[in-house]
Amino acid sequence: MNEPKEDRPTALVTGAGVRVGRAIAEELASAGYRVWLHAWRSFDAAEALADRLGGSAFAADLSQVNGPATLAAALPAGPLRLLVFSAGIYSRRRFVNVDVDDLEKMWAMHVRAPFLLTQALLPRLRPGGSVVFVTDASVARRSRRDDAISHYLPSKAALESLARTLAVELAPEVRVNAVAPGAVVFADFEDAEDRAAALARVPLGREGDPRDVARAVRFCAESPYVTGQVIQVDGGLSVG
Repeated sequence: MNEPKEDRPTALVTGAGVRVGRAIAEELASAGYRVWLHAWRSFDAAEALADRLGGSAFAADLSQVNGPATLAAALPAGPLRLLVFSAGIYSRRRFVNVDVDDLEKMWAMHVRAPFLLTQALLPRLRPGGSVVFVTDASVARRSRRDDAISHYLPSKAALESLARTLAVELAPEVRVNAVAPGAVVFADFEDAEDRAAALARVPLGREGDPRDVARAVRFCAESPYVTGQVIQVDGGLSVG
């Protein structure tokens, strides 16, 4: 007996075990996508979520040079409708204390990995596929003296630049956009004082929800005349 044909579009979400990536995977599954979840340190959580969503989970360290190729090779055969690069790392460190290792970690994860993964999956995204990079709303505004993110923010700015560049080069076959969250999920090391200071700069005056970011990703995926854009999901931070 022939098995029923799988006609759902497929989406790959990196960094899907926790936080924003998890919400994106849930949103896409609810929209009818077959979801492939990638994770590394949070792989157990991603695997459990994949079981619940009827998807599959894959482990790969994308910070390593061969990480994107390893992930791409592990995926089942078939076309890919959507690639969402949500994996990322975040830390704070004063400029005078930033070393080469700090820089390399940020650029490896936020520039090299999405570049190489998109490149590896491009044949499967053509034609009609879409790519969404998750960046950071702080790129659109100047950081404060006490932000201590000189090693982090330029890598996210480069990721936005990559989105705009690929939107032109890969058109019309593949659309590329970015979604830039603001105060949506705080890092574990950020205390109540850190959070209050961050929210004081948000015009809406409150923390966002990972589902806000997920809905923006879905909008990019389902809007066939939108490419090369950066959607700010930041409560007005970028214009406040």
